[in-house]
Amino acid sequence: MKQALIFQGGWQGHEPEEVADILGGILEKEGFQVKITDTLTTLQEDDLTQYDLIVPNWTQGTIEQEQLQPLLKAVEQGTGLAGLHGGMGDSFRFEVDYQFMVGGQWVAHPGNDGVSYNVHIKDPDHPLTKDLEEFTVVSEQYYMHVDPAVHVHATTRFPVAEGPYQTNGEVDMPVVWTKKWGKGKVYYCGLGHVAEIVRMPQVMELMKNGFVWASR
Repeated sequence: MKQALIFQGGWQGHEPEEVADILGGILEKEGFQVKITDTLTTLQEDDLTQYDLIVPNWTQGTIEQEQLQPLLKAVEQGTGLAGLHGGMGDSFRFEVDYQFMVGGQWVAHPGNDGVSYNVHIKDPDHPLTKDLEEFTVVSEQYYMHVDPAVHVHATTRFPVAEGPYQTNGEVDMPVVWTKKWGKGKVYYCGLGHVAEIVRMPQVMELMKNGFVWASR
């Protein structure tokens, strides 16, 4: 049986405990044995290379090098990394090595919560997005700084909400991407501000596919 670790915590506005339970349920349905922890000390206490998949669900916060370095090395050696929204894309803002591995970092959500926007499936033949069609989300629309090495599978168009960034014209921002970190596969989905959004059928499907794809 494949082994997965979810570490949850950080800023409580993202409902990390509830979201972790949802993600754990997806993994269990796919045959994973899941460990959910609410402390970063697990990253230094466990042998992270035993896990086939690690799921960060920790917005902002700080991490010690004794915790971060084992995570970086485990993914480099082949453990998969997959997560969503700020739980993976806005973790540990001062740790650029973590951001380098993830492939991007949240910088803004113009209009804040409640913005209605479309998610465009850019890669409809890929196993991650097969049979998914463009859909609408009413939530935060994440503006990211993104690694040019990532493979983009879905995008959203800015601007929707007003702001000084509008004078730059339209841009298609990655919502779903993949990349490699050594032998490990990395999957990120920018959706999932709160549990209600994570439960959307399209988001559940994206996360299921992402977990399976990224797993060792």
